Amino acid sequence: MPESAIVLNAAAIQRALTRIAHEITERNEGGGDVVLVGIQRGGVPLAERLATLLAGIWGGAVSSGSLDVSMHRDDLDQRAAPKIHPTVIPFDVTGKTVVLVDDVLFSGRTIRAAMDALNDFGRPKKIQLAVLIDRGHRELPVKADFVGKNVPTSLAEKVRVRVGEAGVEDEVVVERK
Repeated sequence: MPESAIVLNAAAIQRALTRIAHEITERNEGGGDVVLVGIQRGGVPLAERLATLLAGIWGGAVSSGSLDVSMHRDDLDQRAAPKIHPTVIPFDVTGKTVVLVDDVLFSGRTIRAAMDALNDFGRPKKIQLAVLIDRGHRELPVKADFVGKNVPTSLAEKVRVRVGEAGVEDEVVVERK
């Protein structure tokens, strides 16, 4: 049985998202051209929560969508058939500031795939990255613009983010394999 430690509880996750929303506001004055795109699966509920927080700050709706990057990954030939999740981007990203949202930033490969996938939907003016957890171990030169918490980990550990799951309290857990 793996050892585990809670690094963020529900209240800490909410505080981190509130701080990220305020940082997005500071970096993007007015917010009129900001849209959020959550990376399937873990980034989607986080993007929705950030959209709600930003709408409260800016006083108007903030568009939010979801993006599946499975077919854009560079390790596609090394995996079993990928499980495809819906991509729903009900707005034009061209000329917008797109904030990509994910739960955990690790190697950077998912973010690279997300930027490739996003190009299928237009040409954003700017792409920013918001993550709840940055665990290190980058393999590509990717750095988040907005980070909820830096959690240094070993490669023998797994970060599990539970947000918005039915019957489960929000939490971030580090498990030793």
